[in-house]
Amino acid sequence: MQVLYEDNHIIAVSKTCHEIVQGDKTGDTPLSETVKAYIKEKYQKPGEVFLGVTHRLDRPTTGVVLFARTSKALTRLNAMFQSHEQIQKTYWAIVSTDNGNRISDNGEVRLENYLWRNEKQNKSFVVKPGTKDAKRAVLSYKVVARAERYMLLEINLETGRHHQIRCQLAAIGLPIKGDLKYGAKRSNPDGGISLHARKIELIHPVSKQPISITAPVPDDALWHALEQQI
Repeated sequence: MQVLYEDNHIIAVSKTCHEIVQGDKTGDTPLSETVKAYIKEKYQKPGEVFLGVTHRLDRPTTGVVLFARTSKALTRLNAMFQSHEQIQKTYWAIVSTDNGNRISDNGEVRLENYLWRNEKQNKSFVVKPGTKDAKRAVLSYKVVARAERYMLLEINLETGRHHQIRCQLAAIGLPIKGDLKYGAKRSNPDGGISLHARKIELIHPVSKQPISITAPVPDDALWHALEQQI
């Protein structure tokens, strides 16, 4: 586990594509428990360690995950994530150009859709406005690097919906590399998808100071080649 930032109130770590943030039906040890064990050992804490989950990443997604170490920080971070104020998450995604979708580099593109989640399939779909249980989803993206068959997109979310980035990009013919569920042609060798929570910028929930936390890209030749162009 790689710790990216820590103080008395918050801790941020870099998640791999094999980890889950919180416990689920798989029974695999979640990242939250790994972080608790790290805190307990490092600070020699007796008894149960408090750790609050403030947001989640899909299992195959990598990048920065922020946890609260105090109840005060958890309450304030939950409010920030819910309102999308004083906090900004930036994602990077590698998408294929095999299907001819070489989108232009001319600035930022905004996508607005309505998404409906199929619980049984654990998958979201773009649907018509007014569809029952559909939720509005908004993001913006821009091209920041290119390779022979791939593009690196930088994405900012205005809303936080189930599989939002994966679903909205797939809907415009840009499935994320390795994401078989949303139309990628082949899987990645590590079993993950090329979606990376690159950065979280926020006003600290207690000190009120601005903080920027960046997660290194996965140790992969394509990721490194694209990152070097930025």
